[in-house]
Amino acid sequence: MVAARITVNGKAVPIAPAAPHTTVLDFLRESGLTGTKEGCAEGECGACSIMVARPGTQQPTDWVAINSCLVPAAAFDGQEIVTAEGLGVAGAPGTAAALHPVQQEMAVRGGSQCGYCTPGFICSMASEYYRPDRCAPPDPAGAEPDTDAAEHGPNGFDLHALSGNLCRCTGYRPIRDAAYAVGAPRADDPLARRRALSPPEPVATEYTTHGRTFRRPESLREAARLLRDRPDAVPVAGCTDWGVEVNIRARRADYVIAIDRLPELRGLRVEPNRIDIGAALSLTEIERRLGGRVPLLTELFPQFASRLIRNGATLGGNLGTGSPIGDSPPALLALGASLVLADADGEREVDLADYFTGYRRTIRRPDELIRAVRIPLPLAPVVAFHKIAKRRFDDISSVAVAFALDIEDGMVRAARIGLGGVAATPIRARATEAALTGRPWSADTVESAARTLRSEGTPLGDHRASAEYRSAMLGQSLRKLYAQSTIEVES
Repeated sequence: MVAARITVNGKAVPIAPAAPHTTVLDFLRESGLTGTKEGCAEGECGACSIMVARPGTQQPTDWVAINSCLVPAAAFDGQEIVTAEGLGVAGAPGTAAALHPVQQEMAVRGGSQCGYCTPGFICSMASEYYRPDRCAPPDPAGAEPDTDAAEHGPNGFDLHALSGNLCRCTGYRPIRDAAYAVGAPRADDPLARRRALSPPEPVATEYTTHGRTFRRPESLREAARLLRDRPDAVPVAGCTDWGVEVNIRARRADYVIAIDRLPELRGLRVEPNRIDIGAALSLTEIERRLGGRVPLLTELFPQFASRLIRNGATLGGNLGTGSPIGDSPPALLALGASLVLADADGEREVDLADYFTGYRRTIRRPDELIRAVRIPLPLAPVVAFHKIAKRRFDDISSVAVAFALDIEDGMVRAARIGLGGVAATPIRARATEAALTGRPWSADTVESAARTLRSEGTPLGDHRASAEYRSAMLGQSLRKLYAQSTIEVES
C-alpha cells in the first residue's frame, strides 16, 4: 500500500509519523506551516481554518474552508489542502511574494492587528472569494449592501462565510471592508483554474501507528463489515463532534472508520413522493443542492453553527450522536422524516420519531450506519424553525422548535412539531399537534395550543436556560409563528 500523504500547497507531504488521532492542524504546524493556529480546539474560533478541494455543486471542484483542528490528518490521505501560506505567489529570490487579492485587501484596509486570527480569516475569505456564483466586481461607488441582503456585499460576498472566525482585537468593520472589496478572480489565477479539474478521488486508507488504526474503506459494504467485525470502531464523517471529544476530553479510539466519502452515503435524489439525502453529504452541500426545495431546511441551515462547521458537518453525524440539542432533529421530525439504516446484510427504514430511545441512545445498532435521511412529499406549506440561543449565530440551542402545518381554508388540516432541548431526546409535540389539528388557525386556537405546548417535554434548568424559560419559549414560539403567518397573509 502506498504511504499515506497529503498534498499541501501543491506539495506531497507524508502523514507518518503522526498518530491516527493527530489533527490536520497539528500535522500542518509540525510540518512548519505555523500560520494555521489553535484557538479553541472546538471549531468555534476559526483560527485553524484551511481550504480543501471538494466535489463542486456547479463545477468539478469547490474550494471549501473547514476547521483543521477537528479532523484527523489521516482522513486527508490523497486529498488536497491549501493554507494561508499557499495563497500568495512566491517571488524570485530576493524579492517579496505577491499577495493574494484577499491578503492584499486585508492588509490595505487594516484587517489585522495582532494577526493571530488573520490566516484563518484569510482562508475562509478565500473560499468565499472562489465561490462560483458570487457576483464579480464590487460596486465602484462603494455602496452599502442591499437592504434585502444586509450581510451580502455589493460584490456578492456572503459575510456568513466568516461567521466561524473570531477576532478579539481588530474589530470586524475593517475585515468586512476587505471582504466587500475583493473582485473576481483573474483568468490566470491558479486556484481559480484548479476548479475546472476534478478533486482527488478518496483513497482507500489503512494507516496504523502507535497501536491505533485509521481506516477509509472503499464502499458501504466494506464499512459495514468492518463495523460488524470491530464493534469498538468509531465511524466518523465531518468530525465536528468527535473532534471535540479528541481535543477537549482526550478521547482516543483504537479503530476509526471514515465514512464521509462513501459514494453510497453521498447521493441526493428527488422522487415524486420523497427526497433521499445522503447521510455523509455536508450541510453546505445539501443546502446548495436542494436550492430551497425544502423551505424548513432552508430556515435551519443558516442557524446551524457556522459556515466552517456546515462545510464538514453531516446529517448522519448530527443524528448519529443522539444529542437532545442537535439542531437538525426537530426540523426533520417536523418534516416526518425517516432514516435508512444499513448493515452488512441489507438495510431497514425507521421513523425518526421512533429512532431516539434515551439520552444519546438510539435504536441504531453498532454495526449499522445511517445511509440516508428520507423526507416524504408533498411538504407542508406553513413551516418555521425557531432556535432560541444566547447568540444569534454559532451557538448551541437552549430550545429548538420546528413547525410544519397544513392549513387550508383557515383550518389546520395537519400539524407536525419537532422539539429539541426540552427532554432527554428530540421529541414530537404530539399533544400540541392534536390541539391544532381540525381547528381554525386563529388567535384563540393558537393561544390554547400554546399553553399545551408549554407543557410538552420535561425541560431541565442548566447554565444555558432555566426549565421555566424553556417552557415559556415553547409557547412563545407558536405565537410567533401565528403572528408571522398573519402578517404574510395580510401582505
